[in-house]
Amino acid sequence: MTTEDDLAAELSESLRQSVGAFVRATRSRADTLPPSRSETLGLLARSGPQSMAELAAGRGVSHQTVSRMVTELEQLGLLGRSPNPEDARGYLIAISDRGRSALEADRQARRDRIGAAISAVLTPAERKVLAQVPGLLDRLSQEIATPT
Repeated sequence: MTTEDDLAAELSESLRQSVGAFVRATRSRADTLPPSRSETLGLLARSGPQSMAELAAGRGVSHQTVSRMVTELEQLGLLGRSPNPEDARGYLIAISDRGRSALEADRQARRDRIGAAISAVLTPAERKVLAQVPGLLDRLSQEIATPT
């Protein structure tokens, strides 16, 4: 007999695989920015200006990796640096207007691709079911992110 824990384990694995496949498919067909760029710009858009150390911690990468990415994005005009008022030796990194436009174009391309797939594949009844998924995933994300 299957227990609730067994069902949760099976569902979690199925969900992990499906979400992973969905993200990979969307990125491969819709992204206009490389993932490292969109992740960095997205973090700055959500969190505001950050020091190099904060940006590295937020991305979960080394300071050297973030330094290279910041230099690249700065050369492309997608972000800028300003003096850090809390650390005279450091800078705050912020997304530029051009960076916001590039990030929004990337997000719009994803929305368009996903919307087209929804229209092409799902029935009206399936769309109603799918409409519940973002809220459920948000609740799961909140629980997963809560320290235990």
